[in-house]
Amino acid sequence: MSHPGETAKDKDARPESWLKKLGPGLITGAADDDPSGIATNPQARTLKDAPNQARANFSRIKVDTFIGMAFSNLVAFFIILTTAVTLNLHGVTEIQTSTQAASALRPIAGEFAFWLFSAGIIGTGLLAIPVLAGSAAYAMAGAFHWRNSLELKPPMAKSFYGIIALSTIIGVGLCFTPINLIKALYWSAVINGVISVPIMTLMMLMAVRPDIMGQFVITFRLKVLGWLCTTVMAIAVAAMFWSLGK
Repeated sequence: MSHPGETAKDKDARPESWLKKLGPGLITGAADDDPSGIATNPQARTLKDAPNQARANFSRIKVDTFIGMAFSNLVAFFIILTTAVTLNLHGVTEIQTSTQAASALRPIAGEFAFWLFSAGIIGTGLLAIPVLAGSAAYAMAGAFHWRNSLELKPPMAKSFYGIIALSTIIGVGLCFTPINLIKALYWSAVINGVISVPIMTLMMLMAVRPDIMGQFVITFRLKVLGWLCTTVMAIAVAAMFWSLGK
């Protein structure tokens, strides 16, 4: 909603404007990087301006989200399960590095498990490049109006791929510093969880506004579920701070 005397710069400073710019780079995992194909298709338009494209795009995003979340939760479950029946069962409860975890598995589960764990760590690292480095690239590209999509070739989105390369190099460089990467990973996840609460709150407030969403304002059911998730996240963050203060 515009206000009398408001300039384009004023509109750009609003929180919802920055959220729209940052897009899926803000919270990764269940967001399509380019739902209407704008970055790769010159004929494509935003869904707000071309609602006839919504059904096909929403169906694709829905399938992608369900499959992605199903596999991510399945992987998380087996990580917890295998850790419990190998390391924890044998009294190993303090892991400082991934090398230590691999070494701890060798006498417990044999040579094959050691190499399997090593392959898993390398595979996870490669998967992190488009997910974690990519999220930073999408956030920067959205804020500065750069062309952005992993479907584009590097020469067509140099700044976007430059951020991915820089993030990857910084990540590799951290391996040669005294920083405890296991703790860094843990605290980055904690910070991500804490800032998710205000972000989710702003997104829920935006999702019910016709001036932002057009005809795609969320339904009552999604509104209830969204605020329920936001509340649960807020309670979890509050409980974490309470437990840290004990």
